Amino acid sequence: MDPLAIAAGLATVAAAGAGWHWRCRARRAEVEVAKLRRELLTERHAACHDPLTGLPNRRAFYELGAALVADPRRPALAAAVLDLDDFKQINDAYGHAAGDEVLVNVARRFAGYAGDGLVARLGGDEFAGLLVGATDESWLRRAGDELVDTVAEPMRVAQSTVVVTASVGLVAVEGAADLAEVLRDADAAMYRAKACRTRTFALGAGVGWRDAR
Repeated sequence: MDPLAIAAGLATVAAAGAGWHWRCRARRAEVEVAKLRRELLTERHAACHDPLTGLPNRRAFYELGAALVADPRRPALAAAVLDLDDFKQINDAYGHAAGDEVLVNVARRFAGYAGDGLVARLGGDEFAGLLVGATDESWLRRAGDELVDTVAEPMRVAQSTVVVTASVGLVAVEGAADLAEVLRDADAAMYRAKACRTRTFALGAGVGWRDAR
């Protein structure tokens, strides 16, 4: 057999082997890069979302919301702060797993009601949102009614049907606003609603009480 032919054949085999080796390495590198990209996206999501409800967390809400309320081109907005009433009783009666289920349901209902708005879980049983709407007093009244009723729809928890009520404060966002100030006003309105046990929501100006009786 021709030695040159043998050498050429060996070279071809070696080249094919080297090519296969590098293709395998390239594929492994692609898989590793894809894995790292998924992990990075997961970490970024975890850093700005509440792990229980999947809503944006307090940090993300303040970052996104501050930019939104300061934008003069934004639509009309109302800030809402929502706090569940006597939530501790749910945990005491049904357990913390059931309490978590209630929070997930409330988060889903609030986000569904807000639509294109921004909703977040601030912590515990407190939620906040920026709702898109006309924000005149009649709109705020209607939004307060609807949001309270949406949360209060019966839900199945721990093989029982429970009704969870919430106190809500609503404030119109005027002009290029400061988010922290707007939320303070909405939070104060929410506490006014909570302080009067027969009321479920209040507007930022202290009017627009909704009687729960």
